[in-house]
Amino acid sequence: MNASLPPAEPLPEPAPQPRTLLVKVFGKDRPGITTGLFSTLADFGVDVIDIEQLVTRGRITLCALVTPPAGGAPGPEGELRSTVHRWAEDHKLQTEIISGTGDNRPRREGRSHVTVLGHPLTAGAVAALTARITDCGGNIDRVFRLAKYPVTAVELAVSGVATEELRGVLAAEAAAQQVDVAVVRAGLHRRAKRLVVMDVDSTLIQDEVIELFAAHAGCEEKVAEVTAAAMRGELDFAESLRARVALLAGLDAEVVDKVRSEVRLTPGARTLIRTLKRLGYQVGIVSGGFTQVTDDLVERLGLDFAAANTLEVADGRFTGRVVGDIVDRAGKARMLARFAEQAQVPLEQTVAIGDGANDLDMLNAAGLGVAFNAKPVVRRAADTAVNVPFLDTVLYLLGITREEVEAADALDA
Repeated sequence: MNASLPPAEPLPEPAPQPRTLLVKVFGKDRPGITTGLFSTLADFGVDVIDIEQLVTRGRITLCALVTPPAGGAPGPEGELRSTVHRWAEDHKLQTEIISGTGDNRPRREGRSHVTVLGHPLTAGAVAALTARITDCGGNIDRVFRLAKYPVTAVELAVSGVATEELRGVLAAEAAAQQVDVAVVRAGLHRRAKRLVVMDVDSTLIQDEVIELFAAHAGCEEKVAEVTAAAMRGELDFAESLRARVALLAGLDAEVVDKVRSEVRLTPGARTLIRTLKRLGYQVGIVSGGFTQVTDDLVERLGLDFAAANTLEVADGRFTGRVVGDIVDRAGKARMLARFAEQAQVPLEQTVAIGDGANDLDMLNAAGLGVAFNAKPVVRRAADTAVNVPFLDTVLYLLGITREEVEAADALDA
């Protein structure tokens, strides 16, 4: 016969939550509203628990969560309400005061920053993305606009769902809605100094450098066909590079200066690098192209690290061969790790940006891999994809606002 179980002990009663007042103010924004509200509240000896303020198209929404007036007597609270309402009427504002208990609920585990980029950002896209967040058990705790041009960028603080799960769900929806979404884990690491390493051809610059050389050698079309197949992952990169470089045999090496002058930086490239450097980031490039061009980019842009292939020159002409080991797909990942070690930055604090299959290992090795106007195979494998032609939009994925960029530029003007 089983022994009877002892009676279960009753659960402790939850601690009573203190009473609080939520004071909400709405209306046309102008200087002094925040000061006026809190000066009015100060006369009643309340303590401030939380403040939220938002201005949209010149309209302010100001919320203050405060304790009741000192002593908690109903008389002072009624006086507070009438005084705040009179103050609001005098300033042509609307106000609402709601009684309740406690503070905001603590955010749940599984916290992420979700950055959404749209050009334009439609209401339908926002509805679809936020519905997916809800469907997988997430809660949107806060929304903040990062930029209004050249794209609309907003950041959502989300809790209640694991970052990896959320990233997978939103990546599929973003593709369907034709917007870009980045999902990164929340925490102090997001604000740490980092290393950003990017591909060169069709990422930092708009061109494929070997095609610029090929144009001077009269074989541009043939080289472009091989390049496109290699970037789609249809050909081994090292093999395709040797085949393309062989077509340059005999070309006068003095053409390097012409090719350097023909290189076009991607829109936003200078802004991206300038802003990252101001923030203490180190910036590098790793390229399947050639040092004959990347050395010039390092000097022009003030880059910290660089790795690329080198075209062999003999008697003032290209031999059709490269010197040393080829920087291929695996080589790019090795260079990222080497740069990180030299910069004393852990790999999880690195950001890699690229567009082709040759960048996949590097994107996967980095803490954040960004596919920039990339081939489909790369978009599917990267942490996030950016499909607008502005390289500085990568700043928004790091939580940097357009206003912060412009303010820093103005100080240096």
